[in-house]
Amino acid sequence: MSQATTVTTPTAAESVHVRTHGDVAPTEVDYARTRAEAVLRYARDPVLFFRVKLTRLTDPALARPAVAQANLDLNGRLVRAQVARPSMREAIDEVHDRLRDRLQRGAGHWEAIRGGRPWEEPHEWRHASLPTDRPPYFPRAVNERQIIRHKAFSLPRMTVDEAAFDMDMLDYGFHPFIEDGSGVDSVLYRTDDGVEYRLAQVHVRPDHVIVGITPVTISPLPAVRLTVEEATHRLNENGLPFVFFRDAESGRGCVVYHRYDGHYGLITPAD
Repeated sequence: MSQATTVTTPTAAESVHVRTHGDVAPTEVDYARTRAEAVLRYARDPVLFFRVKLTRLTDPALARPAVAQANLDLNGRLVRAQVARPSMREAIDEVHDRLRDRLQRGAGHWEAIRGGRPWEEPHEWRHASLPTDRPPYFPRAVNERQIIRHKAFSLPRMTVDEAAFDMDMLDYGFHPFIEDGSGVDSVLYRTDDGVEYRLAQVHVRPDHVIVGITPVTISPLPAVRLTVEEATHRLNENGLPFVFFRDAESGRGCVVYHRYDGHYGLITPAD
């Protein structure tokens, strides 16, 4: 059963909204509320909204059934964290720590990377992405899997530095965008060691990519041209969290990924 509770923080006029799904105890809601209030001490800019969602997954096979997610709008800039842990208290603590770290290091770094550059278009992609520490996806049989979330987004045009910053602040596992120097549909993701970044493009133009302070390698291979069905087949065969591909019909860069419920998500650029 879901419930929602609102608490007005002592450090901001805005409210923290806490919503629960599954068997979440009232004491866990109170604890999340307290930790959310503590995070606001690190916010230098006005907080426009702060939403916390606590989910208890019922599948007994999951080693980390407690999921805590937080979305914070810091004067128009989104900050996000989501983790899954064995206990809800552990998940709440980890979300608190991630948000605190992002708020502490984000203010100055944001200005250095953005350079005061304004955004003229809303980028809805930032509101519905795959988190880096998502719970293990449910081992649903392949013949039962479906694409149950298909979103078309206006991809932001940005540099690798800007995309990497958004990934860190928003807890993304990958970030589709239009690379500013080459003007090409691209995706940025972390390498296996989690330290460096990898850039893949629909058409590889390494000489045009704007490389700044972010340690990044550029894939020498262009995205494979696939249908959505072929991309999901490759996703299952490779065991990867996502597949970036060039859509066989539109020619645009798309991403198909595993959802934690065992189904698929699909991200396509809006024309």
